[in-house]
Amino acid sequence: MQRNTERNLDRNTDRNTEETTPFLSKRVLSRRGVLAGAALTAVPTVLLSGARADARPRAVDHPGAAWHPASRRNYTPSNRPRAHPLHYVVIHVAQTTYSGTLSVFRNPRTKVSAHYVVRSSDGHVAQCVRDSDIAWHAGNWDYNTRSIGIEHEGWVDRPGYFTDVMYERSARLTAAICERYDIPRNRAHIIGHHEVPGSDHTDPGRHWDWKRYLRLVKSA
Repeated sequence: MQRNTERNLDRNTDRNTEETTPFLSKRVLSRRGVLAGAALTAVPTVLLSGARADARPRAVDHPGAAWHPASRRNYTPSNRPRAHPLHYVVIHVAQTTYSGTLSVFRNPRTKVSAHYVVRSSDGHVAQCVRDSDIAWHAGNWDYNTRSIGIEHEGWVDRPGYFTDVMYERSARLTAAICERYDIPRNRAHIIGHHEVPGSDHTDPGRHWDWKRYLRLVKSA
């Protein structure tokens, strides 16, 4: 998990005028601590253009998802999979609520985003970044370019948030992504944030039922 403060976010924002964005440290289970720490670790300044979320209605990549755009400062426009082949789906737990996660992604100062957010109570899916664009979720630029990131409402130490409907809807989403981009439906390619090289995150944590999740993905 990540430790962060308003002062850290200010410094992180200022440093984006340089060649790199520092990777933030871990441990406090807070909204900004976890999500902001997942931001890209090295991005050329030229890629960070655009200040506002794209609020225009857009066709989502996943049927049934609602479009809740991240700030344009929180992801990199691209043309995937043509520009970068997609190899992974990265599973996250947000350490905050569904609405809190969307709020973080809309804030241009946080420098963090994920492609999708899944709500605990009903499995509702929000799309925040188009699949073709590079969300800043993995804390590793190479993995950011080659993956789709899915955030899940809740906290790693509160397994009650991992509801049946959340598992089912998330698994359907992951299965559809794998089908769309020819990603194998296995643990080598559907990974936790903690498995990204260089990550100091722990999500989705020990309460995430990987066997159940992979079974649902394969049967979807």
